Amino acid sequence: MVDDLATRVTTVRQVLAGGAGAGTECLVIIYGNNIGRKFDLIEDVLTIGRDPDNTIVLDSDSVSRRHARIERFHEARFVIDLNSTNGTYLNDKPVQPRSQLACGNFIKIGDTIFKYLTGDNIEAAYYEEIYRMAVTDGLTQIANKRQLDDFLDKEMARARRHRRDLSVLMIDIDHFKRVNDLHGHLTGDVVLRELASIVRIRIRREELFARYGGEEFVIVLPETDRKTAIEFAETVCEMVAAHQVAFEGQTMNVTISIGVAQFSREEHKGPEDLVKEADKNLYWAKSHGRNQVHG
Repeated sequence: MVDDLATRVTTVRQVLAGGAGAGTECLVIIYGNNIGRKFDLIEDVLTIGRDPDNTIVLDSDSVSRRHARIERFHEARFVIDLNSTNGTYLNDKPVQPRSQLACGNFIKIGDTIFKYLTGDNIEAAYYEEIYRMAVTDGLTQIANKRQLDDFLDKEMARARRHRRDLSVLMIDIDHFKRVNDLHGHLTGDVVLRELASIVRIRIRREELFARYGGEEFVIVLPETDRKTAIEFAETVCEMVAAHQVAFEGQTMNVTISIGVAQFSREEHKGPEDLVKEADKNLYWAKSHGRNQVHG
């Protein structure tokens, strides 16, 4: 996946140079291969699938040969699932068999997520989306590691300058590989998105919740000491353990382990030192039974 903003901007310029600037509707890949690529919806009907004769070709085993169709009907756009093996999802809900599109909707086909954009100034919306993708994880729609690094660097400088508390939580989903092996990567994606949704409601505006990579997440808590951070982490653990993940007739419970670290002016010279301590405490939590907090 492309995470560098300069690379994404280059992708934008290449697509626009190829004549993709027309139209008032488009799909943008925000997660998967070719992230940032834009498809203008000029034709009334277009198909998406693995076969090369589709309008949009997705070369992935999780995509059916003819997976879905996007069509215009009475000035509206609809997405239709073509009896695909893994289904088509609109905003995480299965398309059965068709759903009307609205600006900002997310369409998931296999391991690719599109965002549907429409409006008179489609190019401005596209550039805004490219910028948003530079700091947001496409799958979970929370901050990505780039935004985390910037935020943590700023908050550590503030904590050092004003002698204020700062804590970091490193979160890992327990036995996540087992979820992927038993239920498939598409189910694993659902687990990641639902975890993000559960935790996000507890995050205040001055805090940051980010996907660190894979099944690991980080929460940055400014103005928070170790004791309060541990209490917060224990609440998050309980919330996740109590939630049932449902996908394609399957239900499961997942748990998480959390490592907590509090900023120390003497021990932590940079953000990487603070994250490393939280990761060390996470390892302890996982190696001593999982589904717990250590810090």
